[in-house]
Amino acid sequence: MRYANYMSEVSGIAVAADRRQLAAELRAVCMRVSRRTRFAKEALVPPHQASVLGKLTDNVLTPRELADIECVSAPSMTRTVGCLVDKGLVRREADPSDGRQVRLFITDEGRTTIARVRAQRDEWMLERLSALSEQECAVLEQAQEILGRVVAA
Repeated sequence: MRYANYMSEVSGIAVAADRRQLAAELRAVCMRVSRRTRFAKEALVPPHQASVLGKLTDNVLTPRELADIECVSAPSMTRTVGCLVDKGLVRREADPSDGRQVRLFITDEGRTTIARVRAQRDEWMLERLSALSEQECAVLEQAQEILGRVVAA
């Protein structure tokens, strides 16, 4: 672990370089883990559709709100939502206060699908964790808590 040098260096320049290296390595490994869990060969729905289902699990949103949350264009989100509607995973409903707006709701089948997607992803991670020692799992638990704070900041 290159970051261990951080503790022994006194120079601010060396410290900054070590932190920059840690930042790059953490970003890269987090991206690899995300990709590996999201792009499984046996995925029930593509990752972008799973992400939308996840957002709709506890929220009623408009296509525009979803596009903003997902950082995609409105036309792209319209296509994604259309696919989910065609599969019966999402339903559209006119906004009662503004008939021009469409609200999106996850269906029961959509809830089942996102639960299965999440279970597949968790299973992938559990398989990898089962190969680790208790000490390594404890370190990962601490890292998870710290990364959670970093992301929330």
